[in-house]
Amino acid sequence: MATVVFDLDGTLADTSGDLIAAANAVFRGDGHGDVLDPVGDALTAFAGGRAMLRLGYGRIGLGDAASRADADYARFLEVYAAAIDVHTRLYPGTMDAVEALKTAGYRVAICTNKPEALARVLLDRLGVLGAFGALIGADTLAVRKPDPAPFRASVERAGGDPAQSLLVGDTVTDRDTARAAGVPCVLVSFGPLGPDGAAALEPAAVLADYAALPGVVGGLLPLRGAA
Repeated sequence: MATVVFDLDGTLADTSGDLIAAANAVFRGDGHGDVLDPVGDALTAFAGGRAMLRLGYGRIGLGDAASRADADYARFLEVYAAAIDVHTRLYPGTMDAVEALKTAGYRVAICTNKPEALARVLLDRLGVLGAFGALIGADTLAVRKPDPAPFRASVERAGGDPAQSLLVGDTVTDRDTARAAGVPCVLVSFGPLGPDGAAALEPAAVLADYAALPGVVGGLLPLRGAA
């Protein structure tokens, strides 16, 4: 079965507002106030909690930002889990496109660098967890994206063949994951990368609107037996 695998943060849903709010809550707890900007730092938010904490501590000017980020990561996760869907919204047309792919005969799955338990909670809150055949998170396996193993596992758990699959994502991590797996990558341009940033990563296709996804997928990953 041909399978379309989606990233979560910045691809299926704009989660940046809640991620940055959680990081800022950690900074406020340390007496630094709100360090990150919900708009200007959205791209870093999609790189994960540690990336946001490193950016913030570096911006504050404290030494060894990486070690501080590692030390505060568990606290960040606790804060984020308590308010995971305050600002988060699915991008327009997301689930219409997913359902159109399923109706056409594609399997669909999610491969994210968000911890699996948090991803399940968020998708359940958004009411779409059951729409996907598999979910692989950052801690489901011993490795995470851009290692290709999580991507391949998501395809296989959805009942598909990694040789007949592609990845829809939003960052260089997704592009690198697809290249490592030897599959096409579609990058969305409605996230922080924008059209130019997405195109600069040279994916197989750039997606400006989810309404176009079924056609893009059909061109890159035609169903066997389809005319």
